[in-house]
Amino acid sequence: MSESKITIKIGSIEFSGEGDANWLEKQLNKIIDKAPDLVAISTENSTGNNDEGKHHKPIGRDSGIAKKALGTYLQERNATANQNKKFLVTAIWLESKGSKRLKTNDITKALRDANQKKLSNASLNLNRTVKQGYCERDGDQFFVTDEGKKSL
Repeated sequence: MSESKITIKIGSIEFSGEGDANWLEKQLNKIIDKAPDLVAISTENSTGNNDEGKHHKPIGRDSGIAKKALGTYLQERNATANQNKKFLVTAIWLESKGSKRLKTNDITKALRDANQKKLSNASLNLNRTVKQGYCERDGDQFFVTDEGKKSL
């Protein structure tokens, strides 16, 4: 009786098995049956940086926020004067439209497209919101943390 080995990786989830071919085949079938669930879990937890963002819950499409013009949403959140708050509110507004990861250019473009006064330095605003725990970096992108959403 020969031993068999198998390694399967689905996103950030990995399974390695070693043993009798029949036993291994049964385990493989179980994994294949659960693959959609594993993909969902892997997608939720994948951030590119170990544990960063694994508790991030994107707002997702939120028609209550997304249907509002950016200028209106900024005024409602009293975020027209404070640069950091303007940055954060714009990021939340973009996330409500379905964006999961953002770049500072996305914020700048959204403000420009909405005819809003530009930020003096979007990268500096990102650094400040990250320091406050309101945003989290993910490679060359970022997302708004739950703390950032609650701060408004």
